[in-house]
Amino acid sequence: MENVTQKSDVELVIITGMSGAGKTVAMQSFEDLGFYCIDNLPPELLVTFLDLMMKSENKMRRIAAVMDTRGGDLFDSLIGALDDMIQMDGVSTKLLFLEADDETLVRRYKESRRSHPLAEGGLPLSGIRKERALLSELRGRARSIYNTSELKPRALREKIMSTFSSKDDTAFTLNFISFGFKHGMPIDADVVFDVRFLPNPFYIDELKPLTGLDKDVSEYVLKWNDTQMLIEKLTDLFKFLIPQYKNEGKSQVVIAFGCTGGQHRSVTLAEFFGSRFKEEYKTLITHRDLDKRKG
Repeated sequence: MENVTQKSDVELVIITGMSGAGKTVAMQSFEDLGFYCIDNLPPELLVTFLDLMMKSENKMRRIAAVMDTRGGDLFDSLIGALDDMIQMDGVSTKLLFLEADDETLVRRYKESRRSHPLAEGGLPLSGIRKERALLSELRGRARSIYNTSELKPRALREKIMSTFSSKDDTAFTLNFISFGFKHGMPIDADVVFDVRFLPNPFYIDELKPLTGLDKDVSEYVLKWNDTQMLIEKLTDLFKFLIPQYKNEGKSQVVIAFGCTGGQHRSVTLAEFFGSRFKEEYKTLITHRDLDKRKG
């Protein structure tokens, strides 16, 4: 019973289902797909939020909202709110229901040492059975029902990515960063390469005031045999590593090149590899320390 309008201004996905079935992983996956995510907002407030947003000039085009029994009595109003959202013009509403068998849910609660929200201090199984009964009508309305009993978080993520990604989605991003070691290591880098062994343009008078963004500097850095050998070996390494990171489910990989000041050699290498892989992946280039030169 979902809105199947072909051309809608806003795509809304309601994520619901059994506690412990993977809603946190699901919300993180939608965030990586570019959705604006809302966790456990009362249903009536979500309707109000959508109404205000549709009247705003700056609309959020893709929204994912987790709705579950943590809301207590507020959850009872979800069915009525869902009907209201389905009737909203310009909103395409989809319902994703996550479930798992009782044995799997009990095991997950025991492993996490958390209590079930509906167990009221009792055994997890009593809360699970109560929740399953409460969710039966919502389950019947959902077109997408995922049983996560045999799904690892990575597999659930891949399933969501496959089902809800659009043609414009580029969930995986390569970030190439240049930096200067004298300004400190980048704390968000996955891989760091020290290129201070390469010939330094800093000691060439006409190149010293320039940066790796300038043609004369990049040509100087790239002309050396050591640089070409490094590029050859790193290209082979990246061709192996990057697909492994992507298959592991990472949404981005940050590859950093460091030289002394972050002006010449690291900038040249970040620019080179950013250009080298931009046809295969969404690629971003950041020169962290380019504006830190004295004077």
